[in-house]
Amino acid sequence: MITRRRAGRTAAELTTLSLGGAPIGNLYRAVDDDDAAAAIDEAWRSGIRYFDTAPHYGLGLSERRVGAALRQRPRDQYVVSTKVGRLLEPVPAGSGARDDEGFDVAATHRRIWDFSRDGVLRSVEHSLERLGLDRIDVLFLHDPDDHWQQAIDEACPALTQLRDEGVVTAIGAGMNQSEMLSRFVRHADMDLIMLAGRYTLLEQGALDEFLPLCEQRGVSVVAAAVFNSGLLAKPHPEPGAMYNYGEAPATLLRRAQHIGRICERHGTTLPAAAMRFPLAHPAVATVNVGSRDAEQVRRNVQLFQAPIPSQLWSELQDEGLLRADAPVPGAEDERTPPTPGPAES
Repeated sequence: MITRRRAGRTAAELTTLSLGGAPIGNLYRAVDDDDAAAAIDEAWRSGIRYFDTAPHYGLGLSERRVGAALRQRPRDQYVVSTKVGRLLEPVPAGSGARDDEGFDVAATHRRIWDFSRDGVLRSVEHSLERLGLDRIDVLFLHDPDDHWQQAIDEACPALTQLRDEGVVTAIGAGMNQSEMLSRFVRHADMDLIMLAGRYTLLEQGALDEFLPLCEQRGVSVVAAAVFNSGLLAKPHPEPGAMYNYGEAPATLLRRAQHIGRICERHGTTLPAAAMRFPLAHPAVATVNVGSRDAEQVRRNVQLFQAPIPSQLWSELQDEGLLRADAPVPGAEDERTPPTPGPAES
């Protein structure tokens, strides 16, 4: 069941399943406008009301598509997040070059890393133009791995000011690592953190410091990349499956295959378990999964809502495939009852 959980101590409420916007930004392969719109329409019909995007995704294409699909819907009924840290600078037309950072789009712009105060404000202005919306609900620092000092000294105060002025409702950071995110939680006044690929059926290192710290500080977590770039996306992973944007090492492939066999024995599937597992942690507010068309959205919603026997988690822990201290889904998993009426933004 898709319910809602509050983002930290803010008024923003996130549906427990949310839609990631990278695929409709033409990640790896092109998606036409109709399929992109259909993905968002299907997500809406399924009860999803939190949509994440970023300038990085398709050089602004994802933001434009998300905005176009949501613009005519009641603004108080959904939450949109986007990101700062990469400014898009136009390049001379006519080169015919294609983007070289994983998106099947023309290289009409180049990405400029910028976590300065001015860069944050310019990025927000440009994102609002592409989205065509009156506001952004959640604003994340995007992959500041190599820019800690500027991000903490300049970007974080700018985000705080935007939140204080009501331009955005919640602020945070999104990364593929938990170590620096822990530093942000400790040293900045953040509401929501997007952790990509580091709290999954394959990896629970975030239990050591990051997740307890978020719980202690009242910071909510968006669990993204729960399929670890594809390794957990099929019931029976095959050689060549992707992990962390590259081919999965043999040891991890064997581990995923072992988990998949146990899932099958308990009448469920590896991707269904991968989607439900992170949400059991009290700090996690939503599982964010990207989809490129309506069919993928329907599949992911079905996986998310599929019943999973509690014995599965016990066996995974007994086999040493899941940490013994990892919270697991159960009757107590839906800690926050469904919120009647539209989500606050």
